[in-house]
Amino acid sequence: MKFLITGITGFAGPHLANLLLEKGHEVHGVVRAANGRETDLLDIISNSNLQQIKFHYLDLKNFFSVDKLFKAEDYDGVFHLAAQSHPPTSFMDPILTWDENVNASVNIITALQGSETKLMFCSTSEVYGDACKDVGRLSTDMPLTPSNPYGTSKAAIDLYMQERTSNGFLKGFVTRAFSHTGPRRGRIFSISSDAAQIAAMEKGMQKPILKIGNLKTERVVIDVRDCVNAYYLLMIAEESNGKVFNVCGDKINKMQKYTDLLIEHSKFEYDEVEQRIHEPYYRPIDIQVQLGDSTSLREITNWEPSIDISTTMKDLLDYWRKKLN
Repeated sequence: MKFLITGITGFAGPHLANLLLEKGHEVHGVVRAANGRETDLLDIISNSNLQQIKFHYLDLKNFFSVDKLFKAEDYDGVFHLAAQSHPPTSFMDPILTWDENVNASVNIITALQGSETKLMFCSTSEVYGDACKDVGRLSTDMPLTPSNPYGTSKAAIDLYMQERTSNGFLKGFVTRAFSHTGPRRGRIFSISSDAAQIAAMEKGMQKPILKIGNLKTERVVIDVRDCVNAYYLLMIAEESNGKVFNVCGDKINKMQKYTDLLIEHSKFEYDEVEQRIHEPYYRPIDIQVQLGDSTSLREITNWEPSIDISTTMKDLLDYWRKKLN
């Protein structure tokens, strides 16, 4: 099968590309400009795998470029991962967030209407806002009540996808990914920030003072490699068309747990690292609890997270150790 990944130079994109290539599929990726950035993927993708990927250089916000690509190439499926995905950034630049997340997505949806290509739109658990504190486990049939511009931008396309597929204009489905991390996660995200700082401490580049945000919030965090496996299994499942899926695990922890695991995997004793609140790392509106119901995903695909979160933390820390060399 032949697949296109938007956001292939982001966080989850390279992991998904690896999985698709391992399964024997043809992989294409969208890159904004021919500036050599695709070689940055070598921290996740082997050189031999990288040579197998066909890159297309275009701005997804330009409809004519998007339309031209889909007229030139026939894909079995498109994984639309490209986005401005950082909630704090969405408060600082809502215009950029809307442009990247809504306008670009509308272009892809419009260009694919009437085709046989199946589109996966990567939405987010942020579309639920802080509803978990009132209802407990979040299900996909709940109203969308986002509490930040990022979640709002994703909710807009989430709903648009549902309308387009239910009215027969498009083949596709929506994934609402909950928290996931692993190698290549940007350091602006809390767990990866902790890992990058600890790696810097080990190399003597930073004093053993860990700048942290709100570690009292509760999240179910899974490995990015488990997350993209769910995307793939849903893409190849006929029953996924027109539906919405939560992609999440079941084991909820306070964010403190993930920080503690990173310190356990470091060369430091726990009390050798001072954890100090850093105000910029707090969200203006912080969602306290996120716990989703992924029953429909599991029923259709038999998916289960396979990577222990402690292993994920170790791999993330190892990633930053290599990155800071």
